[in-house]
Amino acid sequence: MEYTKGSIGRVFVVRMDHGDDLLHELENLARNENIKAAMFVLLGAVKEASLVVGPKENKIPPEVQWAGFQDVHEVLGVGNIFSENGQPKIHLHAAAGRGAEPKVGCMRGKSEIFMVAEVFILELTGITAERIFDASRGFAPVRFSK
Repeated sequence: MEYTKGSIGRVFVVRMDHGDDLLHELENLARNENIKAAMFVLLGAVKEASLVVGPKENKIPPEVQWAGFQDVHEVLGVGNIFSENGQPKIHLHAAAGRGAEPKVGCMRGKSEIFMVAEVFILELTGITAERIFDASRGFAPVRFSK
């Protein structure tokens, strides 16, 4: 286990509107506001999205399974923002539901808002961290530096 500690910096309350791309807009906000480390929660509705819903087998590095939808789902999620290769990287785990068929996973790719989504971002200060790809694990975990 590794950890670091910091403080809460700026707080952003964001409204995204119908047709906005959730992940793209969060990356743009992080870039425009120079957010290097943050956590966020969101609620709203998404018209289209893709989710990684776990590995196909219990092995590392994993081969991922995908679940997607192209019809409106209510969504809530929690995520973080750290840099990867000098650019903001969004890591968002979300639950999306429509009727009796909920989906839960890591949202990636296109994520089109339906009507509205609200995102509450807490910037983390005093933390120096970034995502660095680890080929043996198949993903880019957060690495802390002093």
